[in-house]
Amino acid sequence: MKKFGLLLAGGVATIVLLSTIGPMLGLIVSAVLLYFIYKKFLKTESTGWKIGLAIIGGIVLIASLHNIPAIIGVAAAYVLYLVYKKWNNSKEIYEKEESDPFINFEKQWNELKR
Repeated sequence: MKKFGLLLAGGVATIVLLSTIGPMLGLIVSAVLLYFIYKKFLKTESTGWKIGLAIIGGIVLIASLHNIPAIIGVAAAYVLYLVYKKWNNSKEIYEKEESDPFINFEKQWNELKR
């Protein structure tokens, strides 16, 4: 039953992640553009060029705000990671006790000696 829940959560997270790939790419591109515009803005001496870069940066910032669903995609990727991690850790290991009386005697004798 636990595996079914993990499979269901992983499936939903995968669908959400695949549906938000476009906004995620758009957010990455706009963030890179904003970074380069900011760096160029700091290096520029001309006031007119600074105003132009500020306007361009504002337009790119508004464009990046339209890619807010990318945050949902990042959350879905994190849920998918957690499901993968839980799926691999859910294997239970059972240690079989020896039923041979001599082995049990030796183990108990060693515990008493300590």
